Amino acid sequence: MSSTAFPGFSGPAASTEAPLEMLAACHVRIERYCATLSRLSGHALEQGSDADAQRAAAGIIRYFDTAAVLHHADEEEDLFPALLESMAGSDAVCIRELTSALSAEHRLLESAWRTLRASLQRIAAGKPALLPDAAVITFTSTYARHMRIEEDEVLPMAARLLSDHDIDRIGRAMRKRRGISDDLI
Repeated sequence: MSSTAFPGFSGPAASTEAPLEMLAACHVRIERYCATLSRLSGHALEQGSDADAQRAAAGIIRYFDTAAVLHHADEEEDLFPALLESMAGSDAVCIRELTSALSAEHRLLESAWRTLRASLQRIAAGKPALLPDAAVITFTSTYARHMRIEEDEVLPMAARLLSDHDIDRIGRAMRKRRGISDDLI
């Protein structure tokens, strides 16, 4: 297996200047890393923790330990509350149920990630390890379903309901979370 089968791509360009687009672009990257994780599972079984597997595992760990954590925080701390605020004075029960369910699913994904991470660390270190198929399938399929709901329902709703001020505020919060100064923008 050549190393080009694993991450090294650049994801869609989006920035905190366009936070909804950035969240959508992050979904594309999550899909790619989930696909890499699925391929790595078979590769590790056949080839062991070779150099390609080590690079792939390290990239997956780096992504899900940092960008995915920030992505969940962007949604839970900024996007979801902004959506709930936008519904003030009307019936926000549907949005509250949706955002609560997505937040709970973040916890499930984080737990599934911790299960996979230990095996990935062994592979990244060049040690023998297998990725449990059931854990990989659960993680990747849960993420796929989760992102589909966000893409089909949450992001279009946010684009429709949130004001430019709300979106700017979300972008500022995303920059702050990432240590990006507004002076650099």
